[in-house]
Amino acid sequence: MPKHFRSTAAGLTLCALLAAPAYAQAVHPEDSEHHDEEATMNTVVVTTTRSGRVAQDQSTRIESINLEEIEEKAIMRPGNIATLVNETGGIRVQVTSPALGAANVRVQGLYGRYTQLLADGLPLYGGQASSLGLLQIPPTDLRRVDVIKGAASSLYGGSALGGVINLLSRLPGDEPEGEVLLNATSRSGQDLTGYFAAPVTDELGTSLTLGLHRQDKVDFDGDGWIDMPGYERVTARPRLFWENGEGTNIYATLGLMAEDRDGGTLDGRVAPDGQPFIQSQETTRIDGGLIANTELTDTLSAHLRTSAMVQNHEHQFGDARDEDRHESYLLEASLSGDLNRLDWVLGIAYQSDRFQSDTYPAFDYTYDVPGIFGEVDYDLNADLTLSLSGRLDDHSTYGTQFSPRLSVLYRPGNWTFRGSVAEGYFAPTPFVEEIEAAGLSRLSPLSGLREETAQTAAFDVGYRSGSIEANATFFASNVDGVTELEPFSSQAGGSLDRVELVNSDGTSQIRGTELLLRYMWEDFKITGSYLFVDSSEPDGLGGIQDIALTPRHSAGMVAMWERHGEFRLGLEMYYTGEQRVEDSPYRLQSDSFLDVGLLGEITVGPASWFINAENILDVRQTREEPILLPARAPSGRWTTDIWSRNDGFIINGGVRLRF
Repeated sequence: MPKHFRSTAAGLTLCALLAAPAYAQAVHPEDSEHHDEEATMNTVVVTTTRSGRVAQDQSTRIESINLEEIEEKAIMRPGNIATLVNETGGIRVQVTSPALGAANVRVQGLYGRYTQLLADGLPLYGGQASSLGLLQIPPTDLRRVDVIKGAASSLYGGSALGGVINLLSRLPGDEPEGEVLLNATSRSGQDLTGYFAAPVTDELGTSLTLGLHRQDKVDFDGDGWIDMPGYERVTARPRLFWENGEGTNIYATLGLMAEDRDGGTLDGRVAPDGQPFIQSQETTRIDGGLIANTELTDTLSAHLRTSAMVQNHEHQFGDARDEDRHESYLLEASLSGDLNRLDWVLGIAYQSDRFQSDTYPAFDYTYDVPGIFGEVDYDLNADLTLSLSGRLDDHSTYGTQFSPRLSVLYRPGNWTFRGSVAEGYFAPTPFVEEIEAAGLSRLSPLSGLREETAQTAAFDVGYRSGSIEANATFFASNVDGVTELEPFSSQAGGSLDRVELVNSDGTSQIRGTELLLRYMWEDFKITGSYLFVDSSEPDGLGGIQDIALTPRHSAGMVAMWERHGEFRLGLEMYYTGEQRVEDSPYRLQSDSFLDVGLLGEITVGPASWFINAENILDVRQTREEPILLPARAPSGRWTTDIWSRNDGFIINGGVRLRF
């Protein structure tokens, strides 16, 4: 990578993450060229441009998915990042709409709407990303994914109550480079993606990512209901990287996406009420972002980041049609500096999220949130670091919100100890999981809601020596005011045919442990993970119950034999334990299941040929029971919760060409 782009990478990554400077990281100079040499255990070693600290020295734990792992997942699911995220310890991708295939990300048992999805530190997919957003992002142009677990509202605002997933893009190198990937699946899916990057001048570099994706509709159990939605999608994202060699650098990006997605009943078939039920969504999204960084003095830097996103939908839920518009805007400026053993950041921010519906204007909202934030990191000695951060927001609907976070890091020898406590908030919207699945037609206008709040704590113990890496995390969360749907009848004495959104009474409690063990020997690497979650929420009758769709036990094992530039052979096994099922007449508790996959890839010259067998045991929920309800739910849903896989055994294969 040319020297000027190394500097640009460092500067823009700092800016991109400056909303949380403890997480701000610049790429190691050889990040894009020698990702397998970043660290002995394949963990990413990164430094902050303001302090020179590696990520392991940060008081807040950052889990990174490196380029090698991204390449593995990209040949499993080239069309989206769901598999990439789902196979990260402590994270569960939960299907929210079986009819459209939508899914969100649950971090350590917290509700999926609390997770903030970022691209290079910018909310390009919205301040509160929709569940389909996860399925509309190809991993083609990623070099790393950083994950922060637990309340991060102290510096990211109300959309990060449960954590942050930050997608970091690849960077131009010394010479022009490109990659094209072609993929096909045994379920009639096809993907074509491309990535191209080049230095234009000594100061300017550029990249372009393109994607074409499609999937046929599939009805596995022959009941006339589409179990695997069909879609056609096109994506494009150009990027510019500029650096003047004197400490100033700029990053700019533009994103375009269009998708048609179809579910519901097959042509000529009907739902249990005897009527056809078409469920479809047409989406167009355009977004843009800019990050700038400049050094004012040897110890003081100024930073700016801004983004805008406009997303239009055309929905159909049976006879109900709607056109709506989501908008999200961010403007942020900050200063950072270092004074001997103390690093600091102070900034101001303005975030705006807006929704407008043509058919249901009663649900329109505009959330304008100006705020100030800051962080101080102080090294008490060579092994002990304290970090204090906080954010004060003036929310246009929910008033003044203060979100603090205190973290501590202790690193004696090969051991690492981290502890943190934090508070945060989330501004409710109509789009809880059931409404994303059913639309707004049966929801009463929102009234009297208050913000959802959480207190989280985590204690982390890590050990690394030679080829062994181990980590244990103990976490706890209390969430108050969780919004949930309550059914009611629109006519006295009638059946339940409407829902309203209310704050639940009482506190949802989540306690758990996450374990990770990784071992590498020559060309072999094996990773094991285990997650225990004890969750409870009020049951509305004065008691408590497990939070639905939250397995108490889950575990994973990945074994990989890889010789870089020659071949890759992998085995994956993921266990998901029993979980409470809420919206189903067929059961109250799910079965446990095991998901097994095999991956093979061989490289000959510029071509890498791959084949991936997923869900070899052919786990599929419709083998156990229908996902179609016998009668439409009060919210308008026609489907049960998805607690298992619903695509069965699937094979995909293709070729990746590099030049």
